[in-house]
Amino acid sequence: MPKLWTKTVEAHRLAVRTAALDAVALLIAQDGFAGVSMTRVAEQAGITRATLYKYFPDVEALLGAWHERQVSEHLAGLERVRRETAGPGRPLQAVLEAYALMIYDRSAHDSSPPALHRGSHVDHAHLHLEAFIADLIRADAQERAADLAMEPSDLARYCIQAVGSARSLSSRDAVPSLVSVTVRGIYT
Repeated sequence: MPKLWTKTVEAHRLAVRTAALDAVALLIAQDGFAGVSMTRVAEQAGITRATLYKYFPDVEALLGAWHERQVSEHLAGLERVRRETAGPGRPLQAVLEAYALMIYDRSAHDSSPPALHRGSHVDHAHLHLEAFIADLIRADAQERAADLAMEPSDLARYCIQAVGSARSLSSRDAVPSLVSVTVRGIYT
């Protein structure tokens, strides 16, 4: 088993944690959630089980940390979409489309334990997403010189709920239409 060596203790801790979470991701992709065990994660990460237990007390904690990282990566991806999209109205549309596609894709492949979708990291991410979309709505309305139907924070919740229906769309190709209808609904 290869050992993880780094110059500093903090870097070493980060490397071990990252290797463990990467191993979880790989095992989930290969065998689903049932394929994740402390033994398999340690083997895949190239660490001992004793080391893994120093970082995570059990599989539930390991899966929780993996899910928290997934949520953070999704939020960072939406931020990236906003930065890379230019033009009046385009950032809001592009971010909502990216979010809807995440939801659509997750619904087709998600067999995660329901407990993963609860917790303070999920609550925090949801609040971050609401504020992020509310800011996009404000900017979009300002660029269009248009009147909003309600407060941006309320409209952000509306957008999140509306786009959440992407999980039941008949195809991925329907996502842009869903988002267009949603965006049209925020203006008076």
